[in-house]
Amino acid sequence: MTYEEAINYLEAANVFGIQLGLGRIQNLLERLGNPQNKYQTIHVTGTNGKGSVTAMIASALTEAGFKTGRYTSPHLEDYTERIHIDHHDISRDDFAAAVAVVKDAVTAMVAEGGEGPTEFELITAAAFWYFASIGVDYAVIEVGLGGLLDSTNVIVPAVSVITNVAMDHMKYCGNTIEAIAEQKAGIIKEGVPVVTTAEGSALAVIARKAYAMHSRLYALDHSFDVVGNAGPEDSATGQMVTVREKFGFSITTVLPLLGKHQRTNCAAAVMALLLLARHEKKLTRTALENGIRHVEWPGRFQVFKAGDTDVVLDGAHNPAGITTFCKTYEDVFGDRKRVFLFSVLADKDYSQMVRELFHEDDYVICAPAPTPRTSDPKEMANLVPCKADWAGSLSEGLDKAFAAVQPDQVLCIVGSLYIQGEVRAYLREKYQLF
Repeated sequence: MTYEEAINYLEAANVFGIQLGLGRIQNLLERLGNPQNKYQTIHVTGTNGKGSVTAMIASALTEAGFKTGRYTSPHLEDYTERIHIDHHDISRDDFAAAVAVVKDAVTAMVAEGGEGPTEFELITAAAFWYFASIGVDYAVIEVGLGGLLDSTNVIVPAVSVITNVAMDHMKYCGNTIEAIAEQKAGIIKEGVPVVTTAEGSALAVIARKAYAMHSRLYALDHSFDVVGNAGPEDSATGQMVTVREKFGFSITTVLPLLGKHQRTNCAAAVMALLLLARHEKKLTRTALENGIRHVEWPGRFQVFKAGDTDVVLDGAHNPAGITTFCKTYEDVFGDRKRVFLFSVLADKDYSQMVRELFHEDDYVICAPAPTPRTSDPKEMANLVPCKADWAGSLSEGLDKAFAAVQPDQVLCIVGSLYIQGEVRAYLREKYQLF
């Protein structure tokens, strides 16, 4: 199987969309020899920030000398980004080989009357099989959607992590914070410690589930905390952060990801690593500090120059993410005026996003995301409460945005992770970036 054949096979399964449940993935993994049980895992869920936390934990484990797998979604440009080992993504050849193994198991499963897996289940199985085949020590696994019924929820991790809980994916997770928190808390396993940055009613739900599962709970501002600062002077190198375990250990390091929310994510990652360090002597203070210092997680309030233009590329794609973007922009750029390239999926609460994101002196170009799930850019432009235009394609929208932005303004490319692959390709061709 070639890489292109592997992608075609996976995308053919995508026609069935999102189908939560564990029956298909459990059947498939049993046929593969339950590879997910052959190494240690850390499981990470939450509404926002789970990818960043996953990247930080994996970076520190690699820094400590463990062979470390990392499984995340979605990808920005290439499917291989989802399966990461230490400092590199899986090769296309290895990706294809893993998918071929999974395809053989699926063929036998379906022939015996089993239901065919979804695309995400296929990739999850391929990742679990590949990590076992190369002998990783640890794999850090990001939940795809929710937690309780997500196809990654077949592992028994060393630590579970739940970041914040906010309104998103209500069709699958519920229409209240408490219902969504129940889904996230579904990753908690019997006796496995839980780290969370959730608060309020979501924290109460998680605490009840942890108590019921006899799992020790470590909550932000109760068991650990974080202090730091960010501003224009830090934008090139990141921000100084200090994470402190109550009545115990603390580390201070440079976090290359910007925003107060990333300090919170860093605290969750460090607390999870401190729990592992109680029985992993290689997880030293230096390994933790350097792991955070060297983490890479592109497309999340990523600041750079394209020619003479200051650009922010951010994957904020729900109301909570937009709130975080606005706070981080103010921290880093103050009141500098903005031009936006905005693209969002139709199933998001974009009316609320638009109200919070845009100021009356912004200029906004709405463009479609490269997916059938995209919102209509012309309809979006009509909702924007400031001067706005629309484009028929992402590249046309980028052309308009770069033509409009002035030297004293910042170009903000925001709205969905699904646009970032095409955006990065555009910037690579026009500005030799990435």
